[in-house]
Amino acid sequence: MNNEKYLTFALGKGRLANKTMQLFEKAGIKCEEMKDKDTRKLIFVNEEYKMRFFLAKGPDVPTYVEYGAADIGVVGKDTILEEARNIYEVLDLGYGKCRMCVCGPKEAEERLKHHELIRVATKYPRIAKDYFYNTKHQTVEIIKLNGSIELAPIVGLSEVIVDIVETGSTLRENGLIVLEEVCPLSARMVVNQVSMKMEYERISKLIKDLKEVMD
Repeated sequence: MNNEKYLTFALGKGRLANKTMQLFEKAGIKCEEMKDKDTRKLIFVNEEYKMRFFLAKGPDVPTYVEYGAADIGVVGKDTILEEARNIYEVLDLGYGKCRMCVCGPKEAEERLKHHELIRVATKYPRIAKDYFYNTKHQTVEIIKLNGSIELAPIVGLSEVIVDIVETGSTLRENGLIVLEEVCPLSARMVVNQVSMKMEYERISKLIKDLKEVMD
């Protein structure tokens, strides 16, 4: 056991990390250090299982995994699609469910149907471009924004937006609706390609254990 290397996990900060640790605990994997709310630690260790955990901003998780700084990552499907890193997606964890959608005012519906040249505002330019160019075969101008995407069609910056929709209440409050669904989203487990080969047994067992507690 002592010769084993640590398996390192990168977890998306916030609700995702909390949900993930709850799931891991069900599978018998605990990390008491992470429960200390006042800790300044950046890396949390479970010596018994030879596992290390660290928290990262969602968009950074696939990067840590691709470059081998983490063997395993847990992050939203939206981030995986947008970052497009060379990593294996091995498990849909089933929480953090929402949808990536094209949204806008009702009158934008016709412009989508007729494949007109429109402007699309989004935090997810790669996902938006892939959807419009490769799925819909519609040429659009994509505008990258970082803040409140719902504002764009209201002030006339764009005809529609591509964004994550959970309940749709923010859209409704601002006179917008879901016009088309791009894809379903949820939390996923991703694995470094080399780690999958080198640590195949340990990672496969972990996936199997998680599947059992999820069912």
